[in-house]
Amino acid sequence: MREDRARKLAAARLYAITPSAEPAAVEALVRAWLRGGVDLIQLRHKGLGRDTLLELARSLASRCAEAQVLFLVNDQVDIALLCGADGVHVGEEDLSLPATRRLVGSELVVGASAGASRTARAAEAEGADYIGCGPAFTTAEKPLKPVLGPAAIARISSETQLPVFAIGGITLGRLGELKRRGLRRVSVIGGLSQTAEPEQAARAFREALADG
Repeated sequence: MREDRARKLAAARLYAITPSAEPAAVEALVRAWLRGGVDLIQLRHKGLGRDTLLELARSLASRCAEAQVLFLVNDQVDIALLCGADGVHVGEEDLSLPATRRLVGSELVVGASAGASRTARAAEAEGADYIGCGPAFTTAEKPLKPVLGPAAIARISSETQLPVFAIGGITLGRLGELKRRGLRRVSVIGGLSQTAEPEQAARAFREALADG
């Protein structure tokens, strides 16, 4: 991973993930998030055709590069490579980490999902650069997935050297529960997108994560 990407990842606290909305709405959200001070943005969209997804990814990659903010693509390694993203995030049921790393090389950020200490340690051994861990709370995104809770995420975080971002049902009001467990890195979808003021929401999250 290039030094500037590694530096940005190490400093990152607020990781915004896009909803599966219309491309114009996603673009508007990302512009607002960038003004609000997010550290990473991931394009995660399950409903677009691949050509449309690539077009959107290229646009967002350019905006994030201008703002000096890391931009990643969820799951689809080829889209990440074609759009000039800073990296890719792969879930536990996606392309394996070793295969992903072979495709993207050492220059790009590779993130992994992990819901247990053993999977987090395995991801670290297989070349991941960070972990997304959750659900921290009940979430509409994955209603059937058992909630880990802040204590379990804190334990998993303590057993890996990688940055760990708590994810799942995270709202501004729940940050205190995470911070009390020493967790100051979060990935947020609804809390940053299901609001009339996404820029202000991003700024509020950033301030809360920095406070105390």
